[in-house]
Amino acid sequence: MTKRVKVHVGTLEEMGRRFVSAWHRLEGGEKVRERHVTFPDLSAMLNALSPKRLELLRDVHRQPAPSVKALAERLGRDYKRVHEDVETLAASGLLRREDGGVSAPYDLITAEMRL
Repeated sequence: MTKRVKVHVGTLEEMGRRFVSAWHRLEGGEKVRERHVTFPDLSAMLNALSPKRLELLRDVHRQPAPSVKALAERLGRDYKRVHEDVETLAASGLLRREDGGVSAPYDLITAEMRL
């Protein structure tokens, strides 16, 4: 089964509507397994999903890393920058940090922005 996450640019109000919709569907007996990440604006989303961070995310998806240091070495990048990238992606919910290791819980990320 493919694990998916939808990345949005939106407001707290839009997040609330998604939550209420999912709640009502659950109450109606529907199985709801949605995952969403919402950024306040396009600039925040593009910052979090920069080309280097997307490269890191793809690499970790292919092979989880035992540590940030090992990941930096594998990518041939500076530890400090990789650590910052991992922290940003983990804070947004797109990477998982457990026992010092780094993994990517999703197989598919879709982005959505309302005009």
